[in-house]
Amino acid sequence: MRGKRDSGGITRREFLEIGTAGAVAAAAGPASAQPAQQPPRAKGPRVWLDLDQKELDDAYDQSVYAPNQPQITGRYATNSEATRARIGAPRRFAYGSTPVEGLDVFTTARPNAPVNVFVHGGAWRGGLAKNYAFPAELFVNAGANFVVLDFSPVQDLGGNLTIMAEQVRRALAWVYRNAKEFGGDATRLYLSGHSSGAHLAGVALVTDWRNEFDLPADTVKGGLLCSGIYDLKPVRLSARSSYVKFTDEMEHALSTQRHLDRLNCPLVVAHGTLETPEFQRQTRDFAAAVKAAGKPGQLLVAQGYNHFEIFETLASPYGLLGRAALEQMKLPPGP
Repeated sequence: MRGKRDSGGITRREFLEIGTAGAVAAAAGPASAQPAQQPPRAKGPRVWLDLDQKELDDAYDQSVYAPNQPQITGRYATNSEATRARIGAPRRFAYGSTPVEGLDVFTTARPNAPVNVFVHGGAWRGGLAKNYAFPAELFVNAGANFVVLDFSPVQDLGGNLTIMAEQVRRALAWVYRNAKEFGGDATRLYLSGHSSGAHLAGVALVTDWRNEFDLPADTVKGGLLCSGIYDLKPVRLSARSSYVKFTDEMEHALSTQRHLDRLNCPLVVAHGTLETPEFQRQTRDFAAAVKAAGKPGQLLVAQGYNHFEIFETLASPYGLLGRAALEQMKLPPGP
């Protein structure tokens, strides 16, 4: 039987067939509307190892590999506020003459307690001590004082990293000389750092303390360096040279890996598996160089953590960094 035509001149069967075809097309629409896959980017001339300029720039730009950076660094600040609400505000001391040269000290109830000094990251350009306070609770509960440094961003120093490194060294010397003022034991001074802060902390660890500061050669008893930079040569070739005014002297003096003969304490170095390839390589090569130099060192790898996520593990006695810090300081995980 032929289908009855409607007033528009099509049969009911034709109408249903058109509708079905339309539904199929609609279902396929979003997929077919996807833009064609872009051809792979043509690789440019090699600048460092197997990396061209864009790859090298990306390898020293954590945001390229960690799209959740704003959320995580936002947590640093809010968790630091919550920590201060629980354990109290830190004592603030000046270690230098300029306003930025100050440090926050979170004190433990235990007298004559060890001290862990933390150097924050921020690509040498940013960061405030107040936003890196959240690991303090771990140390205070375990019976240690926790110190967080403030120092100048490199753009305020004309791109001179040497001045930043000197600020960190002077801050450490101040802590050693004044530890008793806040109940600390200067003979149990430890240093930790993350990202560009791990770079600055690494430079401090190879300081000639006796000749430069009239302090013991083993002023620092242990170092925990996470996701840092230990040789500046590839960094100098990257986009970071747009705001750091590298020189041959600076590159050599501030490349910790080149001065391991002056390392006088055990080291723990760490990186996450989701960090940039260069930050992973820097850590691996540094750990290997420490071992080759006959110095005590340990390499930790955080599976599934990016550059910003791994630092949060310092706040937990069961986290990769928190456990390592307490073991290095020979402290229990809590009261």
